[in-house]
Amino acid sequence: MGYAPYISCLHLQPLLISLFVVICGFTIIKVFKNHIIQKPKLPPGPKPWPILGNLPEMLSNKPVFQWIHNLMQDMNTEIACIRLGNVHVIPVTCPSIANEFLRKHDAEFASRPLTMATDIISSGYVTIAIVPFGEQWKKMRRIFVNDLFSPLRHHSFQHKRNEEADNIMFYVYNRCNNVNGKGLVNVRDVTQHYCCNVTRKMIFNTRYFGKGRVDGGPGPEEVEQVNAIFKLLKHVYAFSVSDYVAWLRAFDLDGHKRKVKEGMRRMEKYHDPMIEERMKQWKNGAKSVEEDLLDVLISLKDHNNNPTLTTKEIKALTIVIYHSTPLLITIF
Repeated sequence: MGYAPYISCLHLQPLLISLFVVICGFTIIKVFKNHIIQKPKLPPGPKPWPILGNLPEMLSNKPVFQWIHNLMQDMNTEIACIRLGNVHVIPVTCPSIANEFLRKHDAEFASRPLTMATDIISSGYVTIAIVPFGEQWKKMRRIFVNDLFSPLRHHSFQHKRNEEADNIMFYVYNRCNNVNGKGLVNVRDVTQHYCCNVTRKMIFNTRYFGKGRVDGGPGPEEVEQVNAIFKLLKHVYAFSVSDYVAWLRAFDLDGHKRKVKEGMRRMEKYHDPMIEERMKQWKNGAKSVEEDLLDVLISLKDHNNNPTLTTKEIKALTIVIYHSTPLLITIF
């Protein structure tokens, strides 16, 4: 019995030697990386906290863009590096440096950042505008260029744009002659609803989701939808701490996730029933002529005569097109 401890020690010796070798190996590799391999230098920036980086400063200095601008002025630099969690954010104020990003190295910086808001709004990145560069983006780009916004489509929808131009003139005229409103016109409100009316006409071939108003103005349904659109736009790339510390998403500390989901529910409340009804019409043969962009999306076929887009992709695209309304008005 007196030999048992000695025998146990003999069995542990190979394990201890192996553990020692592994520790030495990791130490050598770390020293090699830090001292032999030269890492590219990052631009100057504030000293980050462990794990969190500069998130505490970002959270305590609102608005964030103004804090970054003031920080770069104090540091007297045109390019900086701010670490948020494990993400390095590189703000640039110099046009020539920005040109390096946008033109000379555009392939490396072509993709879009992955955020909580873009994930929800794009229904899991199945659309185009806020989707990372890849096969899905290429597929949607072909559809946008060849089928949705081609010159032929532009001319075929001219009458829809003319209808909405006439309607906005009618609405502004009525507002100017409104005694109760003292003849005042809120230009921002009129412009927002005009842009969305055009988009609604292009996608769903209708001006109103409900009955609208006698004076040509939006009804409560359109007001709710437009408010939801601009709420989502506000949060697309808004600063959210959970985008840099992923495990915080479950807590929704800044309330962004709740607001984005609420905005999507309001959009889907009006979009989904119309899309599903239209798809039934195409399936049972009640509809066979393309009258709007929704008809185009539904009728697209691949080389095997199967639908090019899924129902999920069609629903997501209608929402993303709405958020590109200013660009659409410029194109059309």
